[in-house]
Amino acid sequence: MATLADSFLADLDELSDNEADVIVEDDADAENMEEDVDGDLADLETLNYDDLDSVSKLQKTQRYTDIMQKVEEALVKGSDMSSHGIVLEDDPEYQLIVDCNALSVDIENEIVIIHNFIRDKYRPKFPELESLVHHPIDYARVVKKIGNEMDVTLVDLEGLLPSAIIMVVSVTASTTSGKPLPEEVLTKTNEACDRALVLDSAKKKVLDFVESRMGFIAPNLSAIVGSAVAAKLMGTAGGLTSLAKMPACNVQLLGAKRKNLAGFSTATSQFRVGYVEQTEIFQTTPPSSRMRACRLLAAKSTLAARVDSTRGDPSGNTGRAFREEIRKKIEKWQEPPPAKQPKPLPVPDSEPKKKRGGRRLRKMKERYAITDMRKLANRMQFGIPEESSLGDGLGEGYGMLGQAGSGKLRVSMGQSKLAAKVAKKFKEKNYGSSGATSGLTSSLAFTPVQGIELSNPQAHAHQLGGGTQSTYFSETGTFSKIKRI
Repeated sequence: MATLADSFLADLDELSDNEADVIVEDDADAENMEEDVDGDLADLETLNYDDLDSVSKLQKTQRYTDIMQKVEEALVKGSDMSSHGIVLEDDPEYQLIVDCNALSVDIENEIVIIHNFIRDKYRPKFPELESLVHHPIDYARVVKKIGNEMDVTLVDLEGLLPSAIIMVVSVTASTTSGKPLPEEVLTKTNEACDRALVLDSAKKKVLDFVESRMGFIAPNLSAIVGSAVAAKLMGTAGGLTSLAKMPACNVQLLGAKRKNLAGFSTATSQFRVGYVEQTEIFQTTPPSSRMRACRLLAAKSTLAARVDSTRGDPSGNTGRAFREEIRKKIEKWQEPPPAKQPKPLPVPDSEPKKKRGGRRLRKMKERYAITDMRKLANRMQFGIPEESSLGDGLGEGYGMLGQAGSGKLRVSMGQSKLAAKVAKKFKEKNYGSSGATSGLTSSLAFTPVQGIELSNPQAHAHQLGGGTQSTYFSETGTFSKIKRI
């Protein structure tokens, strides 16, 4: 019977055998990877960027030739409506449309590759041109038109570029640091321009064919944006299925070009808008509502493409309903706001108001009115921190109390009208104007010498009334007349 140590040694032997197998497999994979890398490097070394055929290979493929031949035959023959009763995926014409959509994407990529080739070759002649003309086809046309001419003002670029861009190109060409190209490089550049223009015309043929079949392939999408725009959207997205899977915000940008305004105003330019701006609905919408209409068109186009991808409504009624809904919404946006109605006065109430008035209410309001001290405590002076009960802004703030003067919390408090009236009334009540003596007065006087002493207050008043006080300071005294002897 094997011991525990023998079983551990057997497990270690198995693990070592497995590790050896893994190391052998890893060495084999590494050798294969090195061979692949060496092969790729060999292909890169053999690739000649000076040769256009080694860069652009799409036109020489059998797929490109076959599809273009079928497209030309289909355009000459026209649409065959007899096969429209079969399943969409089994229709050979639908398969050709799918192939055309894929080919249009390949043509776009091929045009970008040729555009890079032209830029690299033409950069020594006019390096600033690529920053002024962004579209590949427009760039190829301008390069072919200018050629080796150093004075661009002698070249007629009318019809190739907008007038503003033509002016900027002419001014920039007069100060460029470029030099004329050699004849061999210029010939290769012109060949690349011709190839780009041929690919662009082939792409237009493919789009024309897809457009002619859009009424059958995507009837709902064509009802909203039109056959031409629907074909461009499908061609750029790579097919109806790819367009149906795309969100509306990306459908809005399909076909958008990078615009170069050359420093001019952006007030009238429409940014972030692609093929959707070519639709009839977008063109007939006022400029103030075009961006909202563009978003609405993109959203409804996405819904229509999803309906068409599942063959939900081959008659196109859904697309026409969407178009009518878009038209009604745009008309609703253009309606003026409703006029402001005059607000009538409320009906006067016949019931008496519950709010009291009169002397008693005024007295009550004056009694509970806010004091001057509280008014100052509720106010704050700009730029001066207020004092607080706990200091450093903590506790209850004192506002403007004590900020004018020595800093003490003193407020000159005037007597209120109510207090003045009460004091006057109390004085008249206790000491009336009739001159009568108050009943609370006493003729007994307490002195420290004699104790209780009975005094006559009238005698003292009579004594004060005599002498000079009776003449100069008397309330009833008059001027005396002195007779002269």
